[in-house]
Amino acid sequence: MTPKLRIATLMARHGTAKYQSAVADLRALFEQRLPQIEHTFIVVDNALPPSHEERLDGGVTLIGGSNAAWEFSAWDSAIAYLGSRLDDFDFVHLATSAFRQLYVDYLDRFSERMLNLMRGRSVALGHVDYYNESVTLLGVGSQSWLRTSFVFLPPAEIRLLRSLVSVTSKETFFSGDPTEPFLKEAPISPGYRKNILGWLTGDGTEQGVEWHSRFRLDATTLPFFESKVLAIFNEQMLSNRLRAQGCAVVDATWAATVVEDLGHRGGPFSIPRWQEQLVARDSVAAPVSVLV
Repeated sequence: MTPKLRIATLMARHGTAKYQSAVADLRALFEQRLPQIEHTFIVVDNALPPSHEERLDGGVTLIGGSNAAWEFSAWDSAIAYLGSRLDDFDFVHLATSAFRQLYVDYLDRFSERMLNLMRGRSVALGHVDYYNESVTLLGVGSQSWLRTSFVFLPPAEIRLLRSLVSVTSKETFFSGDPTEPFLKEAPISPGYRKNILGWLTGDGTEQGVEWHSRFRLDATTLPFFESKVLAIFNEQMLSNRLRAQGCAVVDATWAATVVEDLGHRGGPFSIPRWQEQLVARDSVAAPVSVLV
C-alpha cells in the first residue's frame, strides 16, 4: 500500500485586502484534488511583523514575513520556521494568494496519482510559461519558467537552493528614470526588457494575454515597478537554478496526460524537454516515453 503523501503548503500573501478567499480556495482545491494527503498549511503574510505567529481555523499556521523579496523571502521565512521538519515531507508546495489569476485550468489536473508518480524524483511540478524567444538574465539564457504561484518540489531541491531569493539588488538593473527604467549596462537582454515593459505596462508579450494589474509607469509607480520586476527575475531564476542543479521542470498538464496514458501500468517514465511537454500537453494521445 502506497503511504500517504505528506505535503507542506507555504502560501505567501501581503495582507488580505486582495484575494481574500485565497486560503479557503486553496483548502477547497486540496480537498477536491488531493483528499487523502497529510497536509501542513503555513501562510506567510508579509504585511505582518516577522515575529508574528498565530493559529487559524482548520489547522493553518500564520506567520509574518519581511517582504524583502516579496513571496520569495516569504517562502524562505516559512522554510526557516519549519527547520528540520521540512525533510519530513514528500513535497513542499509553494503558492501565492494570487494562484487563481490568469490561466488556472492546470490546477484541476493535479492528482494524488500524479504526485505519487513524481515522488522521489528530482522534479519541480507546476505550470510552464514561456516567451516567444529566449531571453538572457545575469548571463543565463532561457525561454521558459515555472509559474511560482503554484509549484510542488521536493525538500531536497529546496535544501540545495539554500534560498529561494536569487536577485535583490535594484542598483544592478534600474536607472531611476521611469522613461528609461533599465540601466543600459544591466545584465538583461533587449528582448527581456521589452517583454517586461509590455507585460507590466503595455499590451502583453505578443501572445494574446495581458496582465490583470497593468499600470502606467511614472515617478509614482516606479518603486512598485522595480519591486515587481525583481519578483519576475526571481521567478525566472528559480527555474534556471533548479535546472542547473539537475531538477527537471515538469508541466502539470503534460504530467496529467502522462498519468492518463499510463493508466494502471505504472512504472518509470522519462521527462522530455519543456518544448516537447508543451507540444504534448492536453493532447488526446500525447506521446509518452516509458522506460523499460
